[in-house]
Amino acid sequence: MKQSPPTPLPPPDERRRLREAQSLTQAQVAARMGVARETVRSWETGRTTPRGRKREAYAKLLAEHATEKNGENRENGENGGKVTAGQDPAPVATDMADMTDLRSDALTPAQAFDALYAFCAPALVRQTYLLTGRRELARESVERAFQLAWQSWPEVALDRDPAGWVRATAYECALSPWHRLRPRYRHPEPPPADATDRALMDVLLKLPPPHRRTLLLYDGVGLDLPETAAETEASTPATANRLLHARAAIAERLPELSDPAELHRRLATLASTERLRAAKPPTVRHGSERRARFWTRAAIAFTVALIGTTALTLRSAPTQYEPPVAPGSDVRGVPKRVAPGPLSEAEWELREKLRKETAKGPERLQPTLP
Repeated sequence: MKQSPPTPLPPPDERRRLREAQSLTQAQVAARMGVARETVRSWETGRTTPRGRKREAYAKLLAEHATEKNGENRENGENGGKVTAGQDPAPVATDMADMTDLRSDALTPAQAFDALYAFCAPALVRQTYLLTGRRELARESVERAFQLAWQSWPEVALDRDPAGWVRATAYECALSPWHRLRPRYRHPEPPPADATDRALMDVLLKLPPPHRRTLLLYDGVGLDLPETAAETEASTPATANRLLHARAAIAERLPELSDPAELHRRLATLASTERLRAAKPPTVRHGSERRARFWTRAAIAFTVALIGTTALTLRSAPTQYEPPVAPGSDVRGVPKRVAPGPLSEAEWELREKLRKETAKGPERLQPTLP
């Protein structure tokens, strides 16, 4: 069976021009495509390319303006009107995020960080809540991810997808197994008030963490399969298998969510019903700086203590090696030494007789002749 060739798409620069010619923002295109705004931005920059049904829908959306433009050009030609080549009859609309990119050179690092935090943090807290089912852990993980981003801000600022960098870090913090040892996270939090939301959250939390993360990125955030595989550090076939198993598990418990579009809508509804607030950007920046100062001082104190211990050891250590004396041990097999006891009467008589004898010994008997 031959596969049909993929739907042709214009170059990345042309995609953005066609969108702006229709007076559409990236957020509006993302809503029509059912994906996140970051995904549309990556399509227009050429970092990723849509596939499957999303590719066809995206190509159709861009082709609408081309068809309208050709028709207007023919009409203008018939009426004697003149249209300059490359001139768009529709006004150009640029969203605030694009204006921020154009003025990025004029922003200070703190202002750029605050803009990224204000744009990503609220949605990222809701996503992390779907990933863990814990409200406080979701806020803590997102704040920790942005603290790490502020500590490595030059690297994050130059990244092609800063929002993806922070999202991956927040997911890693939220799924850390060390949270099980913390007393505040040993017991589950109260479930959502709505019965349908409770059922969906219960199914999500029973999925393995890799499957849950893959489902959230693909059906919740709206990333493509290669982007989801790259963010989860897995191969594309393995990511596809995780996604299929996760969808099958949800469809088995909740048959009405077998449609991916309905599942995406329900995930968005479940995340939006919870009142999850993120801290202010200056609070996160100051917390990151306090944490960095604390660990820097702790490292300096440990280094000073190590140097002092080493110096004391060198000062008090002997100049030459003296082998230690081995401890004594019992030697077996040798009879004990017997001390002399009291003399008997016979021994006393013999002793006295020997003392009375002369030093030269007894007299010798000489034989006589008969």
